[in-house]
Amino acid sequence: MLNIKAKLLWAIFMCLPLLSASQSIASERYGKQKVVYHINYDNSKAQAGAMRNIQNHINAVGAENLDLKVVLHGKGLTLLLEPDAQEHTKLKIGNATDIMQAKISGLKDQGVDFNVCANTLKGKKISYENDLYDVTKQDIVPSGVAELARLQSMGYTYIRP
Repeated sequence: MLNIKAKLLWAIFMCLPLLSASQSIASERYGKQKVVYHINYDNSKAQAGAMRNIQNHINAVGAENLDLKVVLHGKGLTLLLEPDAQEHTKLKIGNATDIMQAKISGLKDQGVDFNVCANTLKGKKISYENDLYDVTKQDIVPSGVAELARLQSMGYTYIRP
């Protein structure tokens, strides 16, 4: 049994330089990036896929090499809408389940900003303080589409997963 543990530890130890090298290669390949992901749809599977795309992006490039923002407007706010809050809004579903909240928190912990459209909040009768998961006043932008245009003019690469 000890021999197996020793071999496993040796294998892990030997792989550490490879992991470090792959991180370095990724940094060299991709460099620093500014990226904006656009979400304006309410399909929970597509939103979960977008969260996976963002995490994969971070894994490939490195959080330290990314300035990554997610802009949400229209039906896209369902990503952050608490499931029990949708009843008094003009949105039909709330996709911010416990699982989705954990994904969102994990991305935020890696430096991802989630920007929420003020026009959608008003038009869909959504309170960011009471209805949305982990949204502060600083996360609100005047217009989702105007924010997308502003970020693109600042050199952010646009992605709509």
